[in-house]
Amino acid sequence: MDDDRTFQDKQYAFAAHIRDPDHTVAPDGIEDRRMAIYRELFFNNLSNLLSTFFPVLRKVLTDAEWQLCIRAFMKIHRAKTPYFLQLPEEFLAFLQNEYRELDKAHPFATELAHYEYAELALRVSPDENDLTGVRPDGDLQSEIPVKSALAWVFAYHYPVHRVSADFRPSEKLEQPAYLAVYRRDDDKVHFLELNAISAALLDAIENNSSGLSGDELLRALARKTQYPDVDALVRHGLDTLREMRQLQIIIGTRKNS
Repeated sequence: MDDDRTFQDKQYAFAAHIRDPDHTVAPDGIEDRRMAIYRELFFNNLSNLLSTFFPVLRKVLTDAEWQLCIRAFMKIHRAKTPYFLQLPEEFLAFLQNEYRELDKAHPFATELAHYEYAELALRVSPDENDLTGVRPDGDLQSEIPVKSALAWVFAYHYPVHRVSADFRPSEKLEQPAYLAVYRRDDDKVHFLELNAISAALLDAIENNSSGLSGDELLRALARKTQYPDVDALVRHGLDTLREMRQLQIIIGTRKNS
């Protein structure tokens, strides 16, 4: 039993040193040359993995910023899962709740990480659309529009879909950027930039517990937003629904019961 505890203590000491070698001594009896191999291996593997999961974030950060972030992730965060594909979720939680240094220099950084995570999460999501009773070519005006379970809508304060090594926004947008991130039948992930009305329309479709038709949803939305020309909103809204059906954000309609 004592031997087991001693071995466990050495494991904890080994892991603590790997996470924070500058402030935690290595376990006794291990040559530093060997420890250096493990230190470099663990850090580089984690850095390379997260670079793959968050490629745009990696490009907009300097090497020093990225390395500090990875080291802080190793030191501070205590992951709740060992699964490989859930590592990006752990990293996002770290940025959102434990590490705000990136946002000080790049105020869009955490939102960008969320956007990149959403694309990855959607790509591997096991969710499927329930096609029971769905009419792919149904009448979007008179029947009930059905939103794809593989279309997620988010609102961002920064134009995260346009961030690149050459474009790093420093100010929040006057109006949020609404983005629909969606996966098509070919399993490829895309995004569609929305306006406030089309984003609200998708939200109304997803939460349409009353079974309103497309026409009824659009007229209710016009009343809610006090839109000055109801018929114009309905016309434009139906055009938007048709476009989103072509993109597979809307998968069809169900008949009114």
